[in-house]
Parts: sequence; structure tokens; C-alpha cells
Amino acid sequence: MWRCLVIEDDLENARYITKGLTELGHVCVICDNGVHALPLAMESTWDVIILDRMLPNRIDGLSILSSLRAVGRKTPVLVLSALTGIDERVTGLNAGGDDYLVKPFSFSELVARLNALVRRSDAHVHQQRLQVDDLIAYLDKRKAERAGRPLALQPREFRLLTYLMLNANNTVTRTMLLEHVWDYRFDPQSNVIDVQVSRLRKKVDSGSDKPLIHTVRGAGYTLSDHFAISETR
Repeated sequence: MWRCLVIEDDLENARYITKGLTELGHVCVICDNGVHALPLAMESTWDVIILDRMLPNRIDGLSILSSLRAVGRKTPVLVLSALTGIDERVTGLNAGGDDYLVKPFSFSELVARLNALVRRSDAHVHQQRLQVDDLIAYLDKRKAERAGRPLALQPREFRLLTYLMLNANNTVTRTMLLEHVWDYRFDPQSNVIDVQVSRLRKKVDSGSDKPLIHTVRGAGYTLSDHFAISETR
């Protein structure tokens, strides 16, 4: 399982990529502009980043690449671009990209290139778990535990948990969960998300004096070890 950050302003393309990778068992987060993507790429640990070269809002893909490499981040980055010239590819690689894939592309080629990047990355060997406080998710084993106590999670619950942990301390909306965990299979107005989060919360927080999964009024949910916003359970 990879933790993959997809930085792409074409949401149709981003959803195509994340849907395919999610079906292969990976966890993906989409960001559609450079302003938000740069701190996300800097602050979180990813197995691989898929980066569109041309982004809106002042910070483009090459700027993100240069910033990551300038502070020593070695996360493998696959650059996506509609720019096909040799000079453009060289520029992308010289900016810090590990590979360069021209649009349009086949999904099988994308996966093959990502596999090659992750295999070559030392990060993949050491980053097979997520941890927030005493909650740990083991991505390679697809298991989780709280304070050493194993959590009996269904596959969908584990995907939901890892997505919340990847976005720890940030609010995750129901629409975001619908896109990244349920793949648009349910109506956003359905209560299926609330029901699943409630079940997950019982498994994660049961028996603990410190709840980690919280409801943010009128917005969605957050998994946080220092939640201070007024909540409703």
C-alpha cells in the first residue's frame, strides 16, 4: 500500500488516477492547487507524489519540486505534463522530478512508473505505518491498533481510518470521504458516511480516555489528538 499525494488541478484526471490506485489498495489524497499542495507535501510523509506541472494560484509544479528538494525532501515525484518537448522534460527532471509522464497517458503505464519509483525509494521501507498519539495503522499489513490493542476493522473501515490519519488535525468533509473512500458509490445526502464513521469511532475510541475521532459541526470530521472545536457526537 502506498500513501500517494495527487497534485492535479484537472479534477476529472485526478479522480481517474485516484480511483484506479484506490482499487489497487493504495491511499490517495487530492490537492488541486499549489498554494495548498506545497505545505501538504512538506508536512506529511508520502510514498510517492504525482505532480501536475502546470497549476493555478501562483505556485506551479516546478516551484513545488524545487521547494521540496531545497529542504531535503526525497519523496519520489512523478511529474505529469501536457508539455511534450525534450527541453520541457529535461527542465522537469532537473527541477527534482524522478520521472516525467506526458499527458494523455495509460493508467497501466502510470502504475508501472510509480512501482519503479517506490521500489527505488528508501522511504517506502521505513514508512509503512501511520501514527497519531497511541493509534497506529500498519499499511503493509492493513491492520491497526490503539494503545497496543488490535482493532477489528473491515476493509472499508481501514481505508476510512487511513484517510483520516493522513489528514490528521484537518477537517475532512463528507464530500471528501465520498470521493476518496466511497468512490462516488453513494449519494452525498445518504447517512452511510455518518454511520461508518460512528462505527469506526466506537472501535477506535472505545475504552480510551482520549477520543481521537471528532465531528466538526456543519463541516465533517477530524482525527486529532488535540481537538478543541465544539463538537457533536
